[in-house]
Amino acid sequence: MELGLYTFADVSPQPGRGAIGPHERLRNLIEEVELADQVGLDVFGLGEHHRPDYAASAPVVALAAAAERSKRIKLTSAVTVLSSDDPVRVFQQFATLDLLSGGRAEIMAGRGSFIESFPLFGYNLEDYDELFAEKLDLLLAIRDHVKVTWSGNLRAPINDRGVYPRPFQDRLPVWIAIGGTPQSAARAGALGLPLALAIIGGEPARFAPLFDLYREAAKRAGSDPASLATSINVHGFIAETTEQAADDFYGPQAEVMNRIGRERGWGPTSRAHFDQSRGPNGALFVGNPEQVAEKIVAQHRIFGNDRFLLQMAIGTMPHARIMKAIELYGTRVAPIVRKETAKSAPALAAPVA
Repeated sequence: MELGLYTFADVSPQPGRGAIGPHERLRNLIEEVELADQVGLDVFGLGEHHRPDYAASAPVVALAAAAERSKRIKLTSAVTVLSSDDPVRVFQQFATLDLLSGGRAEIMAGRGSFIESFPLFGYNLEDYDELFAEKLDLLLAIRDHVKVTWSGNLRAPINDRGVYPRPFQDRLPVWIAIGGTPQSAARAGALGLPLALAIIGGEPARFAPLFDLYREAAKRAGSDPASLATSINVHGFIAETTEQAADDFYGPQAEVMNRIGRERGWGPTSRAHFDQSRGPNGALFVGNPEQVAEKIVAQHRIFGNDRFLLQMAIGTMPHARIMKAIELYGTRVAPIVRKETAKSAPALAAPVA
């Protein structure tokens, strides 16, 4: 099973003493990717947001910088908000990243968890679903054909035009990222694309039927479900002791969740809720290396996932603590997980579909 990290490059929403600005955060980000590569993690993902509390509005630029400081780790968006972008430019940017990195680029396409990009780039939210479906269709056509003839309802047509450069890999990997919508899981399966499922609350086991739905849709469309990779993307943190991990992570994570919660009408979180969520059946992967490894393995038995991505750099977590957590993830968590998951079945290589 592939193990990795993802982040949105959080910054302090307001300036002031101790605030982390975009310059500092992006420099730290490159160091995090470099260390993740050195300790043997498999994947690093960077999300796209267009808000004052995140520095990653152009993930591929930061990933290109990280490509020059790493050798083996895969570099992916997490996610590319395809609905409000142009598939031609998305492909060109990630093909360029793929060339720079020697074949380590991936696209994780999604509709996004925020809507700021739609008015920013002139798109109508009433077209939310159709924009994603149409642009995904174009992106896949560009990936699969050097010259493209395509037409849709919401973008100008393309008539036998080439899209360059072509990537280092034969086919640039395109994943679909979802947050729990059954229709999105079924669409990914019908298209025969790898699926990444974000689980940031509730009981993870209740999301397992989405993978069943995904695999059934793939089977009906003529794809072998066993050939399609799946990922679960979660929140968590690792420290030498469980108490330290919980104390380090609670403040930054609660601040972010409460800030977003106020925008969306969620109730405030609490330490009691946090502690419950980091229990065996909760969505948070917080603890010492052995505890986190045990929970990853337990979730693998439920989902049969081929990839596990952990978001540890949430809010204004101190850089030194993030670096220590990455070290523990690669040197102590990963060996346990790989050994235990190898006992049940060989890990699937992520397909290029």
